[in-house]
Amino acid sequence: MDKKQMQMVIDYIEDYLKTDIQAEELACMAGYSVFHFYRLFMMATGMPVMQYVQRRRMLHAVWEIRSGKRRIDVILEYGFDTYAGFYRAFRSAFSCTPSQYLKMNRAKRPYRLDLSKEEVMHLSHKMAKELLKHWQMEKEPVQDIFYENTGNRNENAYYVGDNYVLKFSGNLGKVRSNIDLAAAMKEAGLNAAVAIRTRDGEEYIQHAGLYVYLTRRLKGRQMNALAAYQPETAAFIGEIIGVLHKSMKEKDALLEEKDFYGTVCGWAMESQAVKDVFGEEFLAGMKKDFGMLYQTLPRQCIHRDPNPGNIIVQDAENWGFIDFELSEKNIRLYDPCYAATAVLSETFETIQRENWFGVYQNILAGYDRVAHLTKEEKKAAPYVVLGNQMICLAFFSGNEKFAQVYETNRLMTKWLKENMAQLQIK
Repeated sequence: MDKKQMQMVIDYIEDYLKTDIQAEELACMAGYSVFHFYRLFMMATGMPVMQYVQRRRMLHAVWEIRSGKRRIDVILEYGFDTYAGFYRAFRSAFSCTPSQYLKMNRAKRPYRLDLSKEEVMHLSHKMAKELLKHWQMEKEPVQDIFYENTGNRNENAYYVGDNYVLKFSGNLGKVRSNIDLAAAMKEAGLNAAVAIRTRDGEEYIQHAGLYVYLTRRLKGRQMNALAAYQPETAAFIGEIIGVLHKSMKEKDALLEEKDFYGTVCGWAMESQAVKDVFGEEFLAGMKKDFGMLYQTLPRQCIHRDPNPGNIIVQDAENWGFIDFELSEKNIRLYDPCYAATAVLSETFETIQRENWFGVYQNILAGYDRVAHLTKEEKKAAPYVVLGNQMICLAFFSGNEKFAQVYETNRLMTKWLKENMAQLQIK
């Protein structure tokens, strides 16, 4: 598949959503027969072309309604004859009504998809129910998953009934990592969303370039980022990351080893966005000082994404982590530092920022009580925090999808750099 040709089609759709778009026209533009175009478009996006067009129209329409335009004017502009027709189509696509979608503040400005920068393959509700036949669960309702802290929709999973989650990805390595590590955590006695085998005994199935698997849903709620500002909650986050690490320590063979220092100093620091925030002198000094510490830092299998939304808690005795797709072997210090900055990212505009340093110190202290930080790790913690922010800036810059996240992290990173002294571990 020629990604440039398909990107051209996606850009055309985005620019002309209010016009009468025909699949034959798009196929001709891409230079393929209609049949071949259907297949390639499905491989690129995970859904049929006209279903994709319809979905994009609805996302733009609900954004414009939220922005204050009259709903009847908006839906007519996007090709719906009546609001009742728009209502039915929207509810079918998103498993909620337009008004419910708006009340939950989940209507955001639709970003232009970029095939060169992201995995955009999608699974429709209708196809999800069809694939659930592999688990004999096709009669169960399928619903979107929204992260409680941000209101963002999970683009790679659905709830199935009250007790299951259907996950899908175009990256088999991520799928295998999640399945294998969840099983290992369960074996170690931790709560984990283990994969449920199909009626044919398979851990996952393949569909249109996607790898699809079913897990049990962990009972409890996602950790609330604001709750982390309570000292005991922040310490609890650090402690359970420490417990997780102890259980993951012997699972290194399951994962590929990555080089955090190399990623920061060999890639992120080359980004103009990073240079603009830190300056050449600071970057050169950090590269030298962090380099002297880095080789002494303990490495092991880590979660890699322990943000509050990936921690499910019932009470102090019943908790678990989800989404091990990004897990890798790397410096273990990364996880507690990342958890702290994830809390900051989700609360940066809504809370007294100076209070966050207490969150950071308590998470690291909680981790230290369980896993014992070395003196080198304590010295390196500020560099890991800033290094992770450099990676975020380099990754988010120039991508419309992450424009708002980028700006928050840019301001956050400048603030962290200015207050770097408070990142020293007490």
